[in-house]
Amino acid sequence: MTGNDQVRIDAWLWAARFFKTRALAKQAIERGRVTIGAAACKASHTVEIGEALRIARGDETFEVTVAGLAHKRGSVALAQALYRESEVSIAARENARQQRRAERAGYQPPPKRPDKRARRLIRALGDFDAS
Repeated sequence: MTGNDQVRIDAWLWAARFFKTRALAKQAIERGRVTIGAAACKASHTVEIGEALRIARGDETFEVTVAGLAHKRGSVALAQALYRESEVSIAARENARQQRRAERAGYQPPPKRPDKRARRLIRALGDFDAS
């Protein structure tokens, strides 16, 4: 795109594939999960090349620099060309992913539903209300 083009931040987040819809991007911006530098922004803010964004999506936090502008959503390769993620952000997301994986490692769901006797034992152990 040319340097004179202006793109709203909600449209850019959608085009860069951080959110599935513009409505979800706008909602994240309104809830303060997207910041420019250290300041909150509005969905109508125009994005400029070189701006530093912090995007919190679920358990992940992305720290990116805007490298290109787009009004329309394209392929994944085109979307990834719109931003540069910092090495610190990539490492932090990978560490968080490894930590979540380690937390889940000890849990194994039961192979089947508990039968009537097992349910009674579970209720007796936990003092659950039998409603």
